[in-house]
Formats: sequence, structure tokens, C-alpha cells
Amino acid sequence: MSFPRALTTQITLLAAAILLLNACAVAPVQEMSDARQAIRSAEAVGAVRRSPDALTTAQRLLQEAQAQLEAGAYDDARRHALDAREEAIRAREQAVQSATIWPAGP
Repeated sequence: MSFPRALTTQITLLAAAILLLNACAVAPVQEMSDARQAIRSAEAVGAVRRSPDALTTAQRLLQEAQAQLEAGAYDDARRHALDAREEAIRAREQAVQSATIWPAGP
């Protein structure tokens, strides 16, 4: 028994659409993990003291990402998690820069 070509095409298109929709609905687990790790890294180099504003912003963005994740708004959660990561990286860089002691000249 053979399927008509039109039916095979429709089934293939339907399967592709389901796969595409499923890919869009994936929770941003990796992005959340990356943001958390970036915040921990910033904290480890003293961002709490040396760049508190950037660190606080990163933490707030991560909290918002978590809230969006729990609400099922995965695209918003992903965006907030990526922003949290970037802000945490900025906090870390600021903390490292302010902690750097330049050696005295000869």
C-alpha cells in the first residue's frame, strides 16, 4: 500500500511544524545556568564591594528570568537570562579592574 504523494507531503510538513514549535518552547536552562555562573564568578572576585550596582542589576535580571521561566514565557526568560549574564560579566570586569594594583615604576 502506498500513500498518495500529497498526503506524504502534508505529513512531512506537519512533522516539521511540530518539531519547529517544540524547539521554540524549550526552557532556557543553559542560559539560566550561564547567568548564575557569571554572577557567582563576579561575587568571587569581590563585585559585592567593588561593583555593587552592576551585580545587583544582574541579580535582578536573573530573578526576572526565573519569574518568566516559571510563567512559561521562555523567550522573555531567555532574554533576561542573557542580559543577566552580560551584566554579571560587566560587574566582574569592573571588580577585577578596581582590584588591580599597578606595579610601581623603577
